[in-house]
Amino acid sequence: MIADFDAGMLRAAAHRPWPMPAGPWLVSQTWHDLLFAHWAIEPELVARQVPATLPLDVFEGRAWIGIVPFRMTNVSLRGMPPLPGLSAFPEINVRTYVTLDGKPGVYFFSLDAASRPAVYAARLLFRLPYFAADISVSAAAGSIEYRSVRRDRRGRPAQFLGRYRPLGEAFSPARGSLEWFLTERYCLYTTDGRGRPLRADIHHREWRLQAADAEIDIDTMAEAAAVPLPAERPLLHFARRQDAVAWPVRRA
Repeated sequence: MIADFDAGMLRAAAHRPWPMPAGPWLVSQTWHDLLFAHWAIEPELVARQVPATLPLDVFEGRAWIGIVPFRMTNVSLRGMPPLPGLSAFPEINVRTYVTLDGKPGVYFFSLDAASRPAVYAARLLFRLPYFAADISVSAAAGSIEYRSVRRDRRGRPAQFLGRYRPLGEAFSPARGSLEWFLTERYCLYTTDGRGRPLRADIHHREWRLQAADAEIDIDTMAEAAAVPLPAERPLLHFARRQDAVAWPVRRA
């Protein structure tokens, strides 16, 4: 295991909604300085962009779209050392929430990363819509400056430019709360070439969130996924760090 990876989280499972898979996990990751920017949206506007085999998950009748910029380190296949160009890079994703067979999870419209080898590997291993992008991240005066421009011709043009920072004390979301609904998910969903649902289990400690403030100058990430965002200000949360592992994608 990588030296600064929190291997102890593999023994912390009481918070999970279902047991960890019995087989070996495949990939480790550490996520840093995450902004969760979420917008409530009418379910029918989201459902038309989600495969019909993946039922949309809603909270009090509303669907939610999340845009999540962050940095990754410790990206490595099980039993292998970190590889240059693959183990550390920034990423920004656009997501919503689905549930199947009693297991709520995340559905990604897009994942933009500043590592072409990682984009290729993730598309191959997890069948996820990864795109290569130019991304710069810097920290100053307690804020994170984040800029992403998609360079991948496989996707529509997409940009994000903004600054964000945490506010207040960290907290664990109460079970059943909106914050819990938006973050405490332990699998991701995608589909195969015939539209059949696939699931990849993930594991991490329960989230420690903070309220957040953000100034977003440019954001066409959801627009590129053909999902119109409402005009109101998003719900904002910040998370400093999360160590995670993911299992292989399997038929759901």
